[in-house]
Amino acid sequence: MAKPTSRQELADYCLRALGAPVLEINIDEDQIEDRIDEALQFYQEYHSDAVVRTFLKHQVTQADYDNNYITLPDQLISVLRVLNLSSGDAADMFSVKYQMFLNDLYGLRQPGSLVNYEMTKQYMSSIELILTGSTQQIIFTRHMNRLSIQDDWKTYIHIGQYIIVEGYQTINPNDYTDVYNDMLLKKYLTALLKKQWGTNLLKFEGMTLPGGITLNGRAIYEDAINDIEKIETDFDTKYQMPPDFFVG
Repeated sequence: MAKPTSRQELADYCLRALGAPVLEINIDEDQIEDRIDEALQFYQEYHSDAVVRTFLKHQVTQADYDNNYITLPDQLISVLRVLNLSSGDAADMFSVKYQMFLNDLYGLRQPGSLVNYEMTKQYMSSIELILTGSTQQIIFTRHMNRLSIQDDWKTYIHIGQYIIVEGYQTINPNDYTDVYNDMLLKKYLTALLKKQWGTNLLKFEGMTLPGGITLNGRAIYEDAINDIEKIETDFDTKYQMPPDFFVG
């Protein structure tokens, strides 16, 4: 199938690109599955189309409260921020923010200026940063799927509360099968399979088959290495998100 929509169709497409069924591609089924996993992992790590910006909600449990961290889904690869956990002083009529809304922005006395409001908010944020430091410090451990919020949990967090996390998560190719048809993914998997094919044939290097045919696994292997280097360079220069994308 010219447009793969599953793992098997992707594998068949790449094997045909290597010459199957005209040529016998000497790769085991388990090796093919391993290379597909490797290609998908690399694709999700470095291709901007493999992830999506999202908001996830999590309800705090007793275990979360005791551990001082929450467990996030495996597909989340970075955390940008946690939405404000405080009750929000805009709802407190005695707060500075409420009075700004009431008198300056909503124009109770006279129409307010958004420019003046923005400048005032930045000034207030600078004061808060100098006096108290960053309002929220978060630590996200991807391979442990843990998000630690370095605030006083007893003050800002309670059992049953919902925490909203903004971050990036990988797109599941089984749910969105168009991922399997990505041009760069198909090229990368084909190169990985070619490398595996060459690796398998290296042990028979120089062996002459009936009819005078000589296997040259090293040429296949080295050709695959060149393909992989070129494709990975394209990932870095054309398709990868900016370096600070993964900083949370």
